[in-house]
Amino acid sequence: MVREISDSQFQAVLAEGKPVVVDLWAPWCGPCRMVGPVVDELAEEYADRIIVAKMNVDDCTEVPAQFNVMNIPTLLFFKDGKLVNRHVGAARKADLQSQFEALL
Repeated sequence: MVREISDSQFQAVLAEGKPVVVDLWAPWCGPCRMVGPVVDELAEEYADRIIVAKMNVDDCTEVPAQFNVMNIPTLLFFKDGKLVNRHVGAARKADLQSQFEALL
């Protein structure tokens, strides 16, 4: 249920009309590997209500720069195409789930 997207696909995903969570990560990042499975689980649970996308910061640099992302993992939460929240670092599923719920 998680979409791998690029910088060029970012605006189109925001324009789909659903809330969007973008996971900015890299394969070499230990905390990213910890958060990844949690994000995958939440993507399945909220598949009909929230779009969950991942961007590899090694391949995609424009979106992280646009939102001043300095550390990964960073989750960006968008509603109506606007950034409404961000989470930096590892987190428990319950903490991330409450942020997903806040988007609805």
